[in-house]
Formats: sequence, C-alpha cells, structure tokens
Amino acid sequence: MRWIHAMSAAALVVGASAVARPAEAAPTREQYRLFRALSIDLQGRIPLPDEIAAFERPGFDLDAWIDQRLQGPAYAERLRRVYLDALRLEVGSMFNFVSNPLVLRRARLVDPDGNPAYVYYRRSQRRDRVESDLDFCLSPDETGVTITGNGQVSGTARPIDRAVWEARTVEVRPWWLYRDYRSASPSQRITAGDGSAMVLSPVAALLTNADTTPTTTVRVCREEAQTAARGAVYLSGRLTALPRTEPYPGGRVTAPPVDSAYARAHVGEMVSCTSGTGVSLSDDCGCGVGLERCMPGTSLGNDPAAFNLPDNVPLGADQPLDSRSQTQGDWSRFWWAQEAVHFLDDLFARDRDVRGLLNDRGTMVNGATAQFYRSFAGSTCCGNGTQFNYPEPTALFDPARVPADLTPHDLATWRRVDDRGPQAAGLLTTPIFLAKYGTRRARAHIVYNAFLCRQFVAENIALTPSTEPNLMVRSGCAACHATLEPLSAYFTRVSESGWTFLPAASFPVLNPACATRGGNSPNGGCTSFYDPAFGTAAQGMLRGAYGSTEHADEGPAGLARAVVDTPEFASCVAQNVSESFLGRSLTAEDQGLQETLVTALRTNGFRMRPLVRALVRADAYRNANNLASGAWREGSTP
Repeated sequence: MRWIHAMSAAALVVGASAVARPAEAAPTREQYRLFRALSIDLQGRIPLPDEIAAFERPGFDLDAWIDQRLQGPAYAERLRRVYLDALRLEVGSMFNFVSNPLVLRRARLVDPDGNPAYVYYRRSQRRDRVESDLDFCLSPDETGVTITGNGQVSGTARPIDRAVWEARTVEVRPWWLYRDYRSASPSQRITAGDGSAMVLSPVAALLTNADTTPTTTVRVCREEAQTAARGAVYLSGRLTALPRTEPYPGGRVTAPPVDSAYARAHVGEMVSCTSGTGVSLSDDCGCGVGLERCMPGTSLGNDPAAFNLPDNVPLGADQPLDSRSQTQGDWSRFWWAQEAVHFLDDLFARDRDVRGLLNDRGTMVNGATAQFYRSFAGSTCCGNGTQFNYPEPTALFDPARVPADLTPHDLATWRRVDDRGPQAAGLLTTPIFLAKYGTRRARAHIVYNAFLCRQFVAENIALTPSTEPNLMVRSGCAACHATLEPLSAYFTRVSESGWTFLPAASFPVLNPACATRGGNSPNGGCTSFYDPAFGTAAQGMLRGAYGSTEHADEGPAGLARAVVDTPEFASCVAQNVSESFLGRSLTAEDQGLQETLVTALRTNGFRMRPLVRALVRADAYRNANNLASGAWREGSTP
C-alpha cells in the first residue's frame, strides 16, 4: 500500500485546506504524508476530516495518538497480515480434506410407499450384515440400485420392503437443521442463512427432501444414528476374503471385509467412536447425538456440497461479498484458517509475548472449530496404527479442554482456550498449518523461512546418481539437508498431511518389531511408520527421525523452543514487520534500525507494541512515505 500513501498525499492536503487553522501551525506536506501512512497502517484507512483537523491543531501529540491506535483492532489486523502473508495460510484450493468417517453422503432411493427419498450414510461404517458391512446399509437386492465407492449409481430403484426400511434406517433431527439438536425433542429449526460466515447456512439441497417438500428430519442408516461415545470391537467371523466372483452377498459389488488381526485379538474391547479406527472396528459407533460427529453432504461424491460460505466476489455496499455453495472440505478449511486469524488477533491485540506464535499452548475456538476438535479431528486416526496397539488418538488438542457449551451454530463466538495440551505449539500444531504444509520438510522449511528469515539455497553442484538415502551427506544435497533434516525431525511424530500424533509408548523411534529382514522391508504396517532405508536387522527407525532422534522425541514444541531461543528469531520479527511497514526489503543501511527494533522487542518482554512504536517513529518509516508518486514509476526520480 506504500504507493497509495504517496499518490494520495496531495488529496489529503486538498481535503484539509477547508479546515481553519493558524498559519503558523500548518503541518508540512511531509507531515501530512506521514500522518496518512500512520492512519492506514494503524487504523486500516485514511484519516477522517475530524482527525485531520485534530492533527492540524497546535500541540497535537502524535506519540499519544500512535499509542492509542496501537490498542485497536486495526493494529492487530495489520500485524496479523504480516504473518498470514509470511506463512501463506490463506484458504484456497491449496489442499483437499476428505475423511470418510466424517462424510455423510446421501443416496436417492424409493421408499416403501413408492416416493423418492434420501438416505444418508458413510462409506467407512462397520455393519453387522455381510450384505452391507463397510458399505451402504441397504443392499442392491433390497433397493434395486448399486452404489459404487466413487458415487456412481446403476440399476433402477424400486420400493423397499417396509420391514427392511424400518429395520435398517431411522429418522433423525440433525445438528445442521436444529440448534437444540441435543434435546429430546429438537424444535429450534435453522432456516437458510444469509451466506455470511457467522450464520450457519446449509445449502438449499439440504433443506429439501427428494420429493421437494421442506426437510424437517433426515433418514439415515441405523448404524450411523447411534450415539454411544465408545463401541465394542466387532468380529464378523470372516477370516479370509471371499472369492473374487459375482455375485457377492446381497448383490454388493465390493468384497465384504475380513477381520483384522487387531479385531481378532481385541474383540469386545471398547474404542472411541470419534476415531477413524473406532468407526471401522466397531458396529456400535455412529455419528453421535443429532449426527454431530458427521458432516452432511448433498450427493454421493467424494466431497459433496454442504454449506454456503462467503466467496471472494464483491457485490456492493449492501452485500459486500457473494456467497456460494461449498463442500464439506471447504467448510473445514475455512474455519481452520479462521482459527489462525483469531489466534493472531488475540496475540497482537492483547500484546502477548510474540514467541507465542510458536510456543503458545492456547488458541481461539468458536462453534465450528470446537466441533472439529471434539468430534472430527480423530477421524484421521489411526489406520495401521492398530498394529502398534494404537486405535485411539493422542490429540494435539485434547478434546476434553474444548468448551463444552460451544455448539456448531456458535460461529460468531470466539473463546480463548489457554492450554490445548502438552503437545500444543502455537501455530505449528494448528490444522491449517499441518494441512497446508503436509510434509515434514515443508513444515520445517516454512518455519526456517518465516521465523528465522533464512532460506535454503542449493549449491551450484551437478547432481550425480546416488543410492545414499541420507540426504545430510549425499553429494549435492548436503548443503541444504544438513540443516533441513534435523529441523524436519521435530515433526516426526505428527503424521504427514494430517495431525495424528504418534506417541512414543506405541511408536518408539527405534523399534525391534520393525527390523528389516535380510535387507528387505519389514512386514505388515511397519512400512507405514518405519523407514526401511534407515532400518537394520536389529530395529526399524521411525520415518523422519534419522535427521535427529532427539528432535523426534521433542516434537513441535521442541522446535518452538529451539527457534525462539535463537538470536535470529527476534531479528526476524523485526525484519518481517519493518519490511511490511516500509514496503521494501531491508538493506545493509537498515542495520541500525533493525538493531533498535530488536532491542525494543527484547527489553519489553517480546511485546510487539514497543517495536512497532519505534518503527513508525523512525526516519526510515517517514522516508518510505515521503516520495512523490512519480518516484514509483520506472526511470523517474523523487
């Protein structure tokens, strides 16, 4: 926005010319430009006429004016933008998020009376019938249609037998239609919202039945409607796969699942119904009261439409942004990004220690993120972790610490949670960070870049073929990876493209159970978590740990401690903020300014207001906003 400051300075003077003032107190053009720049940076807008008039009066205390603006929300938003830009945590099509234990898809069928009807279900649901286990609850023989995993439908729907219909499906008043969905008789009906982010607004299709009547209840497979928090591990008795011949029982197109080794060893034991493995291990695990552990969808697709959210299309003053139907994945990503926004706003508005960017164990939650941490986050856990007796997640955000009174509809209510749990580490353990930067190396690199202001620059060396798996010593790679791999190791215990935490009790860094055998890869699920390239005949090594086994056990919180304790951290904070405010990169001539800002930060308990105050009163800031518009045109001079 620096060019706005310069080009509009003359307009500020013209606007001020009508204000009566003593000639001897008239500010200079340079002072007008500075005041305009300060207003834009600290208030988010150009100064208003009454503010200009106050500025023009003799005795105007600019320092007091600055201090007052450093308390406002626009100041917090300005600093928030510095770090959102540095970390690039904006919402977009940067990654996908679809977790089958969360996604309620709906099939269009014909009910016993011959009317069209929707039935909601999820693909990963364990069921007690061979005809429908881990599939739709009504078999093709019962419905007349076949539904494949990718959402394709074949056949002709026919009326379903009433006894089967009533036995296998049930009506529910879900959370996306009723605010009081947890009550015995929900009645507080949600209507279509205005498309703003603060009003829960289901897409129109979720508000209409298959026969075009308004939706008051939804019909869902009976297993999905179960409300228990924990379920018993189910054993079907199928030990081997059925022959790959048609037809499978009930006309299903996929083979019925067989019992896992974990199920055979732990039959009857209780598992959490909020974990993905709980859903796939127990036929007792449903979507909870009012289906609150699941997200609605309008189709059989992979990521069906769910809610209306603001779009980035401006419409005008009465409705600033357009809204459109967006998917379940869009809904999750939007609120993950909003958590980061409110985390940063809270840190800067309250002038918290800026090291909290990395080491704050707290965060901000609203109804949508509270629902995610309580009911959704565990859906990505634990896959092959059951081989290591890990069927339930050790959460980065302990769900017991989520405010219990926040419902999914409390979108405008943001509340501080001071302690997420021992694994929490500022932005580093938020889902938006972990999903945006899906690999260990990507996470380490952005921390190195955004919080130490350092970049990996490859040597000008020709790469030669190599079988060396250790990038810290491989020729042509070592220059960067000797630093990157130890940093990456801090994320060893957080799954890539997710947030499942791998506790040492279940996943020791060095595990004899995952030793290589005769130079070959270990068997079973070991390769999901242990890297054969760094294993030995005696033990396997947890993936990502080879850079530093010590860092692997310290986790993201260890990386946070290591980074904030370096001299480069304070210097990088000063650089990030000053470059954003000055509108240019720092040069060697700015060393004195940077040292002044670092001193202001360190001597004030790493609070940002003293740093910003020192920056906006510095000559460099004044000079950055004291150029004529022509100076920004190529080849021209101030």
